[in-house]
Amino acid sequence: MQYFLLIIGAMFVNNFVLCQFLGICPFLGVSKKTDTALGMGLAVIFVMGVASIFTWLIQKLLVLAGIEYLQTIAFILVIAALVQIIEMVLKRFMPALYSALGVYLPLITTNCAVLGVAILNVSSFGVVGAVSLLQSFLNGVFSGAGFTIAILLLAGIRERMDTSLVPKPFRGFPITLIAASIMSMAFVAFGGLLG
Repeated sequence: MQYFLLIIGAMFVNNFVLCQFLGICPFLGVSKKTDTALGMGLAVIFVMGVASIFTWLIQKLLVLAGIEYLQTIAFILVIAALVQIIEMVLKRFMPALYSALGVYLPLITTNCAVLGVAILNVSSFGVVGAVSLLQSFLNGVFSGAGFTIAILLLAGIRERMDTSLVPKPFRGFPITLIAASIMSMAFVAFGGLLG
C-alpha cells in the first residue's frame, strides 16, 4: 500500500509540473505535438529514474565524507551526464526525435523538476536518509511518468486547439496557458481525494 500511495502521489497528487510548478519550460515548449511530447516524457522518465538511483548513492557518499554541501553540484553533474548519454543515443538511433526535441533536450540538464526529485528523494521532506533506494527510484520514475502524462495531455489539447476556432487574441501561447491552468486545477484536486 505504501508503494501504491507513493506512485499515485508522484504521478498525480504531487505532479511536478501541474502541482509543484517545476519543469514548466519543456512542458510548454515541447507540447506542440504528441509524438515530440512523448519522446520528451520518456527521456525525462529515464533521467529522473536513473538520476534518483545515482543521486541517492552519491548522497550517502557525501554524508560519509562530511561534504553534503556539494550535493547540488554533484546532482547537476550526474543529471548532465545522463542527459548527454540520452542525447548521444537519440542522435544515433532516433535522429527525427533528436531534431524535434531540439534545444529542449539539453534543457533537461537544468530542468528543475529533475533536480527537485533528486533533492526530494534524499531529503524526504527534511528527514535525511529516510527514503530507501527503491522508494527513491520509484519516486523518480513515477514523477517522470507524471511529467509525461501532463505533457501528453497538453500536447493533445494543443493539437485539438490548432484545428478549433480560437478567438484571435487567445491563439497560440495565451490559450496554452489557459489550458495548462485548467489542467493544474484538475491535478490539484487529486490532493483532496487522497488527503
